Amino acid sequence: MRLRAGVVVAVALLAGLSSGVGAAGAADECRGLQVCLPVTGPWVAIPAPASGGTSTAVWELRCPLKGYTVAGIDARVSDRSIDVSFRGENGAPVSPGVTTGRAVLFTAVYTGTARRRTAFQPFVGCIPSSGGGGRALTAVTARAAYVPSKPIDRRVAHKRLVSGGTVRVVQRCPAGTRLLGAEHAYAFHVDAQPGATLLAAVDVRRTVSGRTVVARARMAPSVPRTLEAELQLHALCTKVTP
Repeated sequence: MRLRAGVVVAVALLAGLSSGVGAAGAADECRGLQVCLPVTGPWVAIPAPASGGTSTAVWELRCPLKGYTVAGIDARVSDRSIDVSFRGENGAPVSPGVTTGRAVLFTAVYTGTARRRTAFQPFVGCIPSSGGGGRALTAVTARAAYVPSKPIDRRVAHKRLVSGGTVRVVQRCPAGTRLLGAEHAYAFHVDAQPGATLLAAVDVRRTVSGRTVVARARMAPSVPRTLEAELQLHALCTKVTP
């Protein structure tokens, strides 16, 4: 299930929680939530599309404290042609702890016609897990098919990029699983949206061998050493089944 960013996935479940925890977020990730810890993500680069096509970037944003669950989602984009969505898990009711967990995977798709790099910035609002996540009891019926599970295990590794240097990031699928695919993205921890020069300052090469994915990223020496940037590498794993 994929849901549009900007939607607070549960408000009713927060009844009874005391106010005063957290503060107003930089976007609207905490709107309607009495108790909310706002988390601001970095500006994530979206590669330039091929002629006539689209381009996509994914980024995982996580609640920094254990015992917290994502309850609010928002994003900002550098171009109005960018569509941002997030992965929501199957289950009812749609709520923190059911639809979302401690981490959320954002997907941004640039749909414009210009062949240039763009960017998006994700935000999440986190609440204590005790604030919701229960499942309602429903009538029992005969099952005509399988209930969707989570056959894909997304494993995420990240590493800080170095101005003028090359970093190596490795992610593996565990024994008894196989690698379905891999994705990567790089991002900049800056207040304002990055310009074209900064977005083009990182070059990433990715290789796959068996269950292992390796990404090598080089950042141009023109980037100030004080500017924080990071690379995320995603390995999509699944259990080996007959």
